[in-house]
Amino acid sequence: MKEKLQKIREHAIAEIESSDGLDKLGEVRNAILGKKGELTAVLKGMKDVPPEDRPKVGQWVNETREAIETVLDECTKRLEAEALRRRYEAEKIDVTMPAVMNKKGNLHPITQVCNQLTDIFTSMGFEVYEGTEIETDYYNFTALNTPQDHPARDMQDTFYLSSEYLLRTQTSAGQIHVMEAKKPPIKIISPGKVFRSDDDATHSPMFTQMEGLVVDKGITLCDLKGMLEAFVKRIFGKQVTTRLRPSYFPFTEPSVEVDVSCFQCGGKGCKLCKGTGWIEVLGAGVVNRKVLEGCGIDTDEYSGFAFGIGIERIAMLKYGINNIKLLFESDLRVLDQIDD
Repeated sequence: MKEKLQKIREHAIAEIESSDGLDKLGEVRNAILGKKGELTAVLKGMKDVPPEDRPKVGQWVNETREAIETVLDECTKRLEAEALRRRYEAEKIDVTMPAVMNKKGNLHPITQVCNQLTDIFTSMGFEVYEGTEIETDYYNFTALNTPQDHPARDMQDTFYLSSEYLLRTQTSAGQIHVMEAKKPPIKIISPGKVFRSDDDATHSPMFTQMEGLVVDKGITLCDLKGMLEAFVKRIFGKQVTTRLRPSYFPFTEPSVEVDVSCFQCGGKGCKLCKGTGWIEVLGAGVVNRKVLEGCGIDTDEYSGFAFGIGIERIAMLKYGINNIKLLFESDLRVLDQIDD
């Protein structure tokens, strides 16, 4: 038995000292001292040793275990130190090397355009009002003089949450809240997300709109055109002019579509303006008397104008984007080109 234990010790120490890593050392430990290891097998065979010899054999086994564990501990420390040294060597940083430059980020094009428009209008004295994306049918339609049979109320165009609540289809609902809570003079813009059941190259089920409203004494369509003239020159360039075309919106009368002279061809006619020299940018008009009266405003004393701007449309025109989906796909090849 003593010779057997001696052979186990010599074999184990040789295996331990030849181990080239902690994983190999762990395998040796299990092979010798594990539940199915050689030394463990000897201990399990103690039942076959005569009772008078068991103390002496037990002592030999313990001495063998201690000798093996001593060598194991020494080798473990040595290999751990070597592994740590290699890790330090691999992770060593040369502080004299040039720094790796991180790529500069920038705001999303929609955010950039919205910030630009907000800066332009606040410089004209407008206040910012942020409405809620969930509205009632009353504020989104009824208070804006939209007839009950108007196509915009249909399920095909509006996302209804219930018979009363819906996802707002226009930020125009914000002007009703403001006029109910504040007496004229009123001069506000209301940017935010709106939702419509519409999806193609130039439309999205969710998009960003900015509503503008001015209510005061003596407000006319001329004031609207003058304000828009200043706005388009700030956003598209000093050479750009506007024109108003008759249109229809339930909440304005008269209503107009606002075109700008093509800033790409100077009005000569090109692909962008479809050869007309003009580009449609927004809808506007004089606030309908019914809308003002519904908010408790005396229409004999006050009048106003309102306008609605599609932020995505302005961004697409400004940056030459031909598909609205490019603004929602977070494609860095697109977004990296836009940083004002």
